[in-house]
Amino acid sequence: MIIKKATPEDAPDIAELEQLCFSSPWSLKSISDTLGVACNSMFLAVENGEKVGYIGLTVAADEGYILNVAVNPGFRRRGIGRALVAHVIDEFSPKLSFLTLEVRPSNTAAVELYSSLGFERVGERKNYYRNPTENALLLTKYFT
Repeated sequence: MIIKKATPEDAPDIAELEQLCFSSPWSLKSISDTLGVACNSMFLAVENGEKVGYIGLTVAADEGYILNVAVNPGFRRRGIGRALVAHVIDEFSPKLSFLTLEVRPSNTAAVELYSSLGFERVGERKNYYRNPTENALLLTKYFT
């Protein structure tokens, strides 16, 4: 598996991963718009030529915000999500004070993954998710 920086040409593949992974997926336009903003980055996990996962983030000053992490359901439990998050930590931690994200409490596999990578629960956002409505855990990893 390799992890590569996503380009605007990758937007349709990212949109396909969104459709496979989320009940309220981002649109192709939202993904394309996100890729067009300098403070945003997306990275793709590619295995045997197939784009099997991605991570997106925004960096503002010394703050990092993970937007989404998605792994094709047929490729889960193989370390792809861990590799994507670790890639972002390795690449951006020298520039950041912290990296933060929201996650559904019911997504126990993701909560455990983030916890194992040093993210701590720092708060909760009420009714953050739809389809179904659910709060979000706010998890942060500090670098200072």
